[in-house]
Parts: sequence; C-alpha cells; structure tokens
Amino acid sequence: MRVFEVVVALLLAGAILAALARRIGTPYPALVALAGAALALVPGTPTVTLDPELALALFVAPVLLDAAFDASPRDLRANWRPVASLALGAVALTVVAVALLARALVPAMPWAAAIALGAIVAPPDAAAATAVLRQLRPPHRTLVILEGESLFNDASALIVYRLAVGAAAVGALSGWSVIPVLLVVTVGSIVLGFALARVMLLVNTFIRDVATSVIVQFVGTFAVWLIAERLKLSPIITMVVFAMAVARVAPDRMPARLRIPSYAVWEVAVFVLNVLAFIIVGLQLKPIVARLDRATWIEYTGVALAVIVVVIAARIAWVTGAAAYSRWRFRPRASGKRRRADAVALSPRGAALVAWCGMRGTVTLAAALALPTGRDGAPPFPHRDLILFTAFSVVLGTLVLQGLTLRPLMARLRLSDDGAVYREVRLARVETLRAALSVLEAAPEVETVALLRRRFELRLRHAEAEVDGAPHDGARAPGELSGDAGTLRAAMAAERQRLSTLRADGTIGDDAFHMVEEELDWAELAAESVLRVERHA
Repeated sequence: MRVFEVVVALLLAGAILAALARRIGTPYPALVALAGAALALVPGTPTVTLDPELALALFVAPVLLDAAFDASPRDLRANWRPVASLALGAVALTVVAVALLARALVPAMPWAAAIALGAIVAPPDAAAATAVLRQLRPPHRTLVILEGESLFNDASALIVYRLAVGAAAVGALSGWSVIPVLLVVTVGSIVLGFALARVMLLVNTFIRDVATSVIVQFVGTFAVWLIAERLKLSPIITMVVFAMAVARVAPDRMPARLRIPSYAVWEVAVFVLNVLAFIIVGLQLKPIVARLDRATWIEYTGVALAVIVVVIAARIAWVTGAAAYSRWRFRPRASGKRRRADAVALSPRGAALVAWCGMRGTVTLAAALALPTGRDGAPPFPHRDLILFTAFSVVLGTLVLQGLTLRPLMARLRLSDDGAVYREVRLARVETLRAALSVLEAAPEVETVALLRRRFELRLRHAEAEVDGAPHDGARAPGELSGDAGTLRAAMAAERQRLSTLRADGTIGDDAFHMVEEELDWAELAAESVLRVERHA
C-alpha cells in the first residue's frame, strides 16, 4: 500500500511538473528526472524492485509504437542518410567511446559490461527534444531527422546491448557468429512485424466499441513485443515495422468515434509510462545510494560525470563531422556545373541543433533496469549498481543540461519553420473538399443536397484562399454540416479516400495527413451528432 500511495502521489506531481514544463518551455522529462533523483535521497521512501524481464516490454513497447505510428515513410526515405548516420554511426561511436572510458576508469569491469553500459547510454530520446522543438517550430526536416533517429537508434543500441548481456552471461562471444545472427534477426523481425500487422488489422475490423478497441491495441502492442522476444528476434525492429504497417491502413478501417478516444488514451499512457520509469529508477537507486561508502560514492560520481561528458562530446563530434563531410562532398564544382540537389547535408546551424538534441530518456532507463539482478541463484550482472547509477546520471545530466538550454540555443541559432507541413495541410484541404464536391455534384438535385453543396463550396473557397496566401487560421471554414445522411457520408468518405491517396502517392507526409485526418474526424463526429438530432426531431 505504501508503494501505491507514493506512485499515485508522484504521478500527480509528474502531471504538475509537465504543466510547469510547458509553461517555461522545458522538456517535462527534465523536471521529472529531478524528482526521480530526489526519491533516491529522501528518507522514508519505499524500495521497489522491478522484474528485469518486464522493464523493456513495459516502458519501451508502447512508447516506441506511439512514435513509429506517426512516422512518415516518405520523409524518412528523403532523409535516410542523416537518419542512418545517427542511428548507426553516432550510436557505434558512443558505445565504443563509453566502453573504452569505462574500462579505463574501472579496470575490473569486463568488456561485456563496459559495452553494455555504452549501449545503454547510446540512444537519445527524441521525444524530450521534439516536445520543446515543436513549440519553437524549427525546420520540419530537423524534426524528421530527430524522430527518425529515435526509431532506429533504439534498435541498433539494444541489439548491441543484448549481445553484450549474453556475452556477460556465457563469458565470451564469437565475433564471426554475430553477423549471421544480426542478418537473421533483422530480416526475421521485419517479416514478423508485417505479419502481425495484418493480424491486428484483421482483428480491428470486428471491433465497434471504444473500450474493446483500446484494450486490444494495448494487448496487441505487448503481444508483438513478447512474440518477438520468444522467437529471439528484435522486439524494437518488429515494433517499428508493425506500427508503420498498421499506420498505413488503420485510418481507412477505424471510424472516427474509435480513433479520437484511442489517440487520447495513448497520449496519457505514454506520459504515465515516462513518469513511472523515472519513479521506479529513483526507488531502485535508493538502496544503491544507501549502501555506498564515501570512496565508492566518489568513484560512482566520477564515472557518471565522465560518461556524461563523453556521451555529449561523441554526439557533437559525429554530427558536426558528418554534416561537414556531407557539405564538402556536395560543394559546388570549380567547373561551374551544377551538382544534383543535396538532400543530405545539414547546415552548420542545423547540425548544431541536432548535435545538442542528445537527451537520454526512457529507453536508457528501461535497458538499465533490465540488467539481470541475480535472482534464482544466477549471478548478478557485473557492476550492475554502477551501471544503473551511471545510466540514470546520464539521463538526468543530459535532460537538465541540454533540455534546459535548448530553447536559448534555438533563439541564438535563429532557425525557423519552413512551413512545409502547413503548405501540405492547405493543399490536402483543397483536394479533399474537391473530392467531396465531385460526389455532391453527381447526387440528385434536391434541396438538402443543394444546401450541403453550397456549404462545401464555401469551405473550398476558404481553403483555396489559404493556398493563395490568405492568413492561415489552422481550421476549416466554420459551419455545421447537415442534410441527406447518405449523401453527406458519401462526400466525407470521398474526402478520406482522397486524403489517403495524397499520402500514398507522396504528395503529403504523415504529419500533414494526421492533421487533416483529425479535422475530418471532428467534422464527422459533429455531422453525425447533427444527423442524430435531426433524425429524432
């Protein structure tokens, strides 16, 4: 009961801190991390031990699915080089640098444990950065790169992490056996992700109520993760593929009355899981901190501070170096001939922003918690206390140092939104309204249809004016839709079909798609409400 009371109180505190963070323009995980650190020092707080096998599934699976569902395959393809550079190169450099540092500072630490530490602290959590950046509206490409990196760096880091943990358990790892294992794991995870997506989509066609839909979504998410683990595949890759495959089809199969509440529940669930991760780490650090003597405390603190410096420096070095190389590679030719358009190189200011967005978060915490604790007669993971202490310190240090300085950095760099997403939103509004009008023009000429057509024409003129440069108010033209129910539903179905086509052929990305989809959802719910009132009048 004591633990339950503390968790409930801290969830409320997390909500308050999140509201404060939004007001001052700071990533809320930075304030929550400070609260988690305080738990380890406050006397009287209970001690909690989480089953290591539960940590990754509980904290990473829903958060990763939520991020992957909103990812834009079109934008990721256009920026695959910087995304791959960060997800592979930056992670590899961080793992190597941290492992070498750990071995230098703690010679007794086995290489497997040192590499595991490097893999734990390697993947940044883009959610903390983008939570602030979306308020400041940087160039859309910067957000795409950061969000794409967060999807795939988890996979690369956690594959290394699992190999290192396995090597620590058996005492050795054959280098030649890693490559075929990685190939099998990667290909198998991709196939499994697509297969499970088809199963989930089939199941969703039979669901008609909100509660069942939300429960099936959460159960399905954990099922995907657990099935991938049981098959010795990569749950991260499987989850990313699964979520992106479902996201391409689900909007056409899920009605608005299910989608709107399910999105709201997912937003709350992701927030709760992020707060819980910091709470549980804070509670697990309490016994570790309690049994540290002065010398060990100094040693742990020194290692943690050194790792924080190396983690930040490695990312800055990689991003600035890769961006500078890319700009040099695509520099103008002396002959004056034009090179092909460069969609790879980041500007110096863009590289500075991406380099500083290296805050660690939930994945790092979950990976540290997932280290074997030595139950059931098995030996604990080597230097587990030090690794957990260091991992939380890296999360806390990067969130506080980089998170609290991100807004001033953005102001100094003077990077601004290029308006790409909103141009696509305006175009999508025009195209979807034209699709609806084409249905209405083919409908029988009766009074209700004529009234409905005039209202859609008004909306279309409003949308076309926005495309031509009129001020953007972020919404469609006002006015309730009513009239012949069958004709109205056919018009709105035509809007959705046109919107899906625009995304499928690459005319708009997923950001614009989801914004217009939300508008159509609310319009559909409002129309259905009006039709119900008219039907019962």
